[in-house]
Amino acid sequence: MTDGSSPDGSSPSGSPPDGATPTVLAVDDEPDLAELYRVYLDGRYDVRIATSGEQALEEMDDEVDVVLLDRRMPDLSGHEVLSEIRGAGYDARVAMLTAVEPDVDIVDMPFDDYKTKPVTREDLLALVEVLLERAAFDERSQRFFALASKKAALEASGATNTEEYDELVERMEAVRAEVDETLDRLSAEDAFAEISTNVP
Repeated sequence: MTDGSSPDGSSPSGSPPDGATPTVLAVDDEPDLAELYRVYLDGRYDVRIATSGEQALEEMDDEVDVVLLDRRMPDLSGHEVLSEIRGAGYDARVAMLTAVEPDVDIVDMPFDDYKTKPVTREDLLALVEVLLERAAFDERSQRFFALASKKAALEASGATNTEEYDELVERMEAVRAEVDETLDRLSAEDAFAEISTNVP
């Protein structure tokens, strides 16, 4: 959804606090695999599946909270679908769920997480829940977690001895400093407010 968050974040089950069932769009050009993701997630989430990039864009709307996106598809690639989703202004959290090992080309791709197939039911449920929880964070915090996911993906594939990886780490640390500064400021404001209320 474009705005499914609240200051309190998601409930432990990953559902939005207003009680609405989150919607997940699973995209994979292997129909059996897309259907398997539906089976994994059904009962906890409203699940839509698409077996091509074109169909994914047809299924996409403001009700979708999480997109699980295959990277390599015959018509539109996952990268192209991701660009279309972001270009249209949808605020869904997007995870690349793919057999393609990550390389430095992922650094500037606007996804939130990257998982290499195969994944278990537990992996998929945990991924969706984490993405829904991140949706409640502010933009800087979301950016930090997206960069951290890319860093972890590159480290898992051994693609760390590159300028792109070094730049990614620098960007992540810069965002971390911004987040820490905001938290420090908010903590100071809360402390000041508490002192003010206790002054006779």
